[in-house]
Amino acid sequence: MLPECQLFGTLGCHLCEMAEAVLMPFVQHGLLVELVDIAEDDVLFERYGLVIPVLRRCDTGAEMDWPFEAEQVVAFLQ
Repeated sequence: MLPECQLFGTLGCHLCEMAEAVLMPFVQHGLLVELVDIAEDDVLFERYGLVIPVLRRCDTGAEMDWPFEAEQVVAFLQ
């Protein structure tokens, strides 16, 4: 079973759009990814403002910073 994840980013971020494109095939195969807009939360903005996009596993709290490719996502989800 795939873990639930969050993708921290913001609207208009081209790197975030690229990360979403990498994750889309996983989503199509059942991965749940919550898109979290850091601009709506001062704490998240402070933490992630300079490093978005960041993929976070909800079960372990493990994070993977951009850039990442499909193979790295597979390893991250295991």
